[in-house]
Amino acid sequence: MAIKTINIHQEFNAPLEQVFSTLSDHAKFGKICGITMTRTHDGDDGANGLGSIRRIDMGKLPSFEETITKFIPNELIEYKITKGSPIKNHVGELRFSETNGKSVLNYSIQLESKIPFTTGLIKSALESGISKGLHKYASTLTG
Repeated sequence: MAIKTINIHQEFNAPLEQVFSTLSDHAKFGKICGITMTRTHDGDDGANGLGSIRRIDMGKLPSFEETITKFIPNELIEYKITKGSPIKNHVGELRFSETNGKSVLNYSIQLESKIPFTTGLIKSALESGISKGLHKYASTLTG
């Protein structure tokens, strides 16, 4: 089994602080991606920051937890799966920047399934759902 990588680039016609605030909020980010994300443990900031834990519920699949491992406001969010998933070696990194008056997100996810021959399917489903959600969110922003 090999590790697969998802790379998503999305621009937003809105201030960086606004985009970061929305995408760093577990519940809002989950809604954008079409899944239920609930913070189960507060981070060092008392909310969604470093050390916070979120539970991911995706319908009929078992829920799992992700922990925020790096958090630099308006710049970086990194997380990894820490409990209860059929995915291993899963690390997500959201890098934020501003270019030409727009907010830019470069989102990468590395993953590998514990179940043989399913990594590609999981990668496709995640990439499609997240890309569509971010694009739809971006289309609601007018600057």
